[in-house]
Amino acid sequence: MCGLAGFFGPPSRNDSELQSIAQRMNDTIYLRGPDSHGVWSDQQHGIALGHRRLSILDLSPEGHQPMTSQNGRFVIVFNGEVYNFQELRKELEPHGHTWRGHSDTEIMLAAFCQWGVLEATKRFNGMFAFAVWDRDEKKLHIARDRLGEKPLYYGWLADGTLLFGSELKTFKPYPGFDPTINRDAIAGLLKLNYIAEPHSIYEGIHKLPPAGLLTWDGSAARPKPQLYWSMKAVAESSLSNPFTGSETEAVDQLEALLKDAVGIRMISDVPLGAFLSGGVDSSTICALMQAQSSKPVRTFTIGFHEKNYNEALFAKEVAQHLGTDHTELYVTPKDALDVIPKIPELYDEPFSDYSQIPTFLVCQLARQHVTVALSGDAGDELFSGYERYFVGRKVWNKISALPLWGRGALAGSLTMLSARTLNTLIEPFKKLLPAKYHHVSVGDKLHKLAEVLRVSEPVDMYQNLVSHWKHPEQIVINGREPSTALIDNTNWPRVPDFTHRMMHLDMETYLPGDILTKVDRASMGVSLEGRIPLLDPRVIEFAWRLPLSMKVKGDTGKWALRQVLYRHVPQRLIDRPKMGFSVPIGAWLRGELSDWAEALLDESRLKREGYFHPAPIREKWAEHLSGSRNWQYYLWDVLMFQAWLEAQR
Repeated sequence: MCGLAGFFGPPSRNDSELQSIAQRMNDTIYLRGPDSHGVWSDQQHGIALGHRRLSILDLSPEGHQPMTSQNGRFVIVFNGEVYNFQELRKELEPHGHTWRGHSDTEIMLAAFCQWGVLEATKRFNGMFAFAVWDRDEKKLHIARDRLGEKPLYYGWLADGTLLFGSELKTFKPYPGFDPTINRDAIAGLLKLNYIAEPHSIYEGIHKLPPAGLLTWDGSAARPKPQLYWSMKAVAESSLSNPFTGSETEAVDQLEALLKDAVGIRMISDVPLGAFLSGGVDSSTICALMQAQSSKPVRTFTIGFHEKNYNEALFAKEVAQHLGTDHTELYVTPKDALDVIPKIPELYDEPFSDYSQIPTFLVCQLARQHVTVALSGDAGDELFSGYERYFVGRKVWNKISALPLWGRGALAGSLTMLSARTLNTLIEPFKKLLPAKYHHVSVGDKLHKLAEVLRVSEPVDMYQNLVSHWKHPEQIVINGREPSTALIDNTNWPRVPDFTHRMMHLDMETYLPGDILTKVDRASMGVSLEGRIPLLDPRVIEFAWRLPLSMKVKGDTGKWALRQVLYRHVPQRLIDRPKMGFSVPIGAWLRGELSDWAEALLDESRLKREGYFHPAPIREKWAEHLSGSRNWQYYLWDVLMFQAWLEAQR
């Protein structure tokens, strides 16, 4: 796990200047690689590569980067891990390749020499971002892993120079880089709580898409990335060739795949552990780790004293059953609040999924003991775990039987009273409702249902469910929601049902834009490598081949994954309502964070800065403070932009 930065442009500087600039770019991402650093340049072609190293495999100098291939043709800077490097090594050795050390970087270079950059990249099973210079063809290749676990930004300057780096902050030391805030990206942030690829917070700077490979020879033409792997193709081919075995056979095959995916991610020359929340996904990963380890696996959990947000008790029970070496830390509101000033620097561009706070805290805890940690992310997207998948389908099946005009009339009746009034009227009767509704703003939920009733297509319902500010162009001055895979249906796969449509859209958008971004920045912020076994391409392809009946049964998702887990952990320790990984941000905004938020949402400040129309923001802030409405998601989106903007000064 490392960080990279570099540029390729008109050859107007000597090697000393090139390396000095690359080193300054490098220094901005120190935490991604505190163990060592290096730069390489070629004055004749105006290219420089920089690398920061977090040593995981081959701790010797033989693993140092930038690294040159044995034949001298390729020079690489690489961030991440190629987990099947030992398999590739065996495949390459009969072709005469020899090795200086035992790093995966050396295997990648040999693979480029043997098969070419595109074909070699298709063979890599891993998480990665890399930049490789081909000295023979005078071409630069930059690429990103299949699902986007590792970030990579790029963009051309006015003089024709291509900049690239693991984080946006790497661009700032480059002479002449003048960042202009992308107002459309702000609108996208308010809609989704993250800035979806290919966009970034700066105009002209893009995120390389997952499975993207961009090749450039320095000519005037600016190429677009090509995809070496397609989630769309996987969905279509898997669903057209479904798994036809029995349920027992499906669970057997899934367990075998997961065991190997976990096993190859346990290869490390430094201490390794895992995050454990006590939920299905993380418990499965920890169980399969412990099954392959001769000593107790290190597991980590953070707990909260607020009962509704605390999963630490469940995690402890799972850890005790598995026999892991478990560490838990109960954090106070002050501990969590202390993270907030770090967020703009950690995330580098505005990002407003507030589970970023506990994610950083558990990474910080783990880093005190290990350098690598496995996580259970992506289980929901692959095995239909989100409530919207099965509840959304059920709701649509019910409301679609009504004509649109009838649904509109019902929606109108639900909104005759404001959500604020409904919340006030229902509050005295909440204790009569099931416990799970005691902390729910029922009026807000009814108004949300009214929005769903008015949609004409099921995908519109999904988009409504995953959106915060529904019309961000009314909030952002001169900003419009940018085109993303979520709204551009030209590349949507042909899938047979609404649930698969939602799962695919989450794999293409929410997973890389939110979940993987959150995990990467939080872990790299403490120099910790995070690994995600469920994103092994073999697991992805098999999960998509499973029929929906092996994922959802009744109102419960992740059926097949649960059956694997139940072979290792008693069902009674797992089956309980899903809590999520969150903090009571709504209450904090009314309490400990109110002064901080008020300063950022001050009306005169919003007017002076000129990015937002103040009135709708101030209205929601007043309603939230009064307790009549819960606008925590909407307000956090604005606050994270405001905090990021303040940090840029």
